[in-house]
Amino acid sequence: GGPGGPGGPGRGGRETPPPPRSNRPPMERSLPPGTWWRNPDMVQKLGIGTDQQKKIEDVFQQHRLKLVDLDATLRKEEITLEPLMSAESPDEARTVAQIDKVAQARAELEKANARFLFAIRRVLTPDQWKKLQESSRPEGAGRGGRPR
Repeated sequence: GGPGGPGGPGRGGRETPPPPRSNRPPMERSLPPGTWWRNPDMVQKLGIGTDQQKKIEDVFQQHRLKLVDLDATLRKEEITLEPLMSAESPDEARTVAQIDKVAQARAELEKANARFLFAIRRVLTPDQWKKLQESSRPEGAGRGGRPR
């Protein structure tokens, strides 16, 4: 799972778990999940040098807390939206206002992910970047698997 662990606190039995991580923002989906630059097989496959590995680790540490905070904000806004959407007599104005908050939180997370990826991309060669993106696709997925 992502920051905070899978499923959330789970106190009430009826709580809806957070969306699966396959719903990662589009920019985030262009990379394999996790700390792939620490995986010896991936490092070898991409031909990443020790200096590049250290630079990517530095980029990760610089962006990590911001991404965790933005992900938590998005989850909080989604949790706040749930009872508004499932109310027997929903308040349209409050619900639409909360949807705006969810959309804004999602946009902020997407922009932060983009900045993170651009920083990583600056460390890699164009060939390494291409190989990295290819490795993030599920096995057997061709060009039709994801819109461009």
